[in-house]
Amino acid sequence: MAGCRYPSLNAAAAGPPERYRSTPPCNMDHWLCIHLPRLPLDILSRTGNEPRPLVIRDDGRRARVLFCNAGAEQCGIRTGMSLAAARVLTGKLLVHGMDNKAVHEALRGLADWAYQFSSRVSLYPPYALFLEVQGSLSLFGGRTALLKSVRSGLVALGYEARLAAAPTPLAAFSLARCGSGRVVEARHELAAALAPLPILVLDWVPALLERLEGMGVRRLGDLLRLPRDGLARRLGQQSLLYLDRMLGRCPHPLAPYQPAPAFRRRLPLAAEVEQAQALLFVLQRLVLELCGWLQGRGAGVQIFTVCLLHRERCDTRLRIGMRRAGRDAGQFTALLREHLQGLVLQQPVIAVELQAVQPVRLDDRSMDLFRSADVQERIDLLDCLRARLGEEAVQGISAVAEHRPEYAWSYSEPGRSRSDSREQIRPLWLLAVPRPLETREGRPYWHGCLRLQAGRERIESGWWDGRDVARDYFVATSPSGSRYWIYRELSGERRWYLQGVFE
Repeated sequence: MAGCRYPSLNAAAAGPPERYRSTPPCNMDHWLCIHLPRLPLDILSRTGNEPRPLVIRDDGRRARVLFCNAGAEQCGIRTGMSLAAARVLTGKLLVHGMDNKAVHEALRGLADWAYQFSSRVSLYPPYALFLEVQGSLSLFGGRTALLKSVRSGLVALGYEARLAAAPTPLAAFSLARCGSGRVVEARHELAAALAPLPILVLDWVPALLERLEGMGVRRLGDLLRLPRDGLARRLGQQSLLYLDRMLGRCPHPLAPYQPAPAFRRRLPLAAEVEQAQALLFVLQRLVLELCGWLQGRGAGVQIFTVCLLHRERCDTRLRIGMRRAGRDAGQFTALLREHLQGLVLQQPVIAVELQAVQPVRLDDRSMDLFRSADVQERIDLLDCLRARLGEEAVQGISAVAEHRPEYAWSYSEPGRSRSDSREQIRPLWLLAVPRPLETREGRPYWHGCLRLQAGRERIESGWWDGRDVARDYFVATSPSGSRYWIYRELSGERRWYLQGVFE
């Protein structure tokens, strides 16, 4: 449990002892505890598979190792070892200080993400969360399915977590802290489930735990068998209150967590990164956090921003835009990949940040009902093309109210349908400049003599802007069967021109 000490009773320890037996506890709640015993290390390790030995040290004058990764353990480094001794074991050691602010921000970020599983989330600093999940069981298909979803989600985010569930928060915390992964269904089962656990799972100060060990108390079962009066004299009323809350004998009020109104996550990198494509792995984990935050709000985003932080120059910012708001992690990651693929970094990146400040409400039922798979595929393709080529390089074309063909179109938002009530036949492709045609035997010639189909369209327009035209348009067919849109001038030399090609 080194490096995982919790403040005694957290906020509940302040003030005089409560009259805790006056209010009956609620028997309907069921609490899931997410315990993250290596959270400070996970913040750095989740940015990628760092093979080099890495440790987090404390701030003491004689610095000691608080956390170490697998690479450091393979070198013989252990938690509690002095930093000087650790450096002797390997010359390639990466050393980071304890960043309590980053730990707190990571815990709040996980609370935002966990909101998709429950509307009742509480922080239990420094390394745990509580979720009341009784009301969510039917939504996720039962307790087993819910725990599986939470566990797999945490793995995808890069966190090492221990889960347990029980009728009270502190019981769930004790079970999770020892790594049992147990689920206790009923309150009357708590004492038996907790009895085998070591007293180190209690969120008590070290002096109190040492006093218990001096009394020969090693496990919770030993502690719970002691007379209450004697415990009160030796440990204080707050310790009894803690035990009663753990066993469900009195209520345990928890401050509800309020999700952030906007999404902003910054993740420091364990080592500097010089290739933009190498950032996709860590950014993908931030995308999963974003999508969890959006899921809990029933929302989506149309724009999010990625900020790449450098040590000695201005940050690099990437604006990721989509034609429609959504929260699909696969789509977001695909767009990020396109943006990173052509990015050349001028300086190494030391941290990454993802922001989404304008969530919009999404109705899942309407999304499923009105957005078919082929429509979504076209939207995703347009988004990827814009991410790869730039927004200005990918444009749609729409008809405008103009008779002259070369002026009868304009750029528009790609994929947006425009009504066109004209009944005249128009080709898909227009030449930028009409091409003069030869005439052979009195007929227009283009890869053979062209045969005019019945019917003509006369266009006389543009006199008001100095670009007037007077033409007769025809659909013509070549000997090979290709169809062209040609016209003949009504004045001057009365030449034939090729203006468009049909599919």
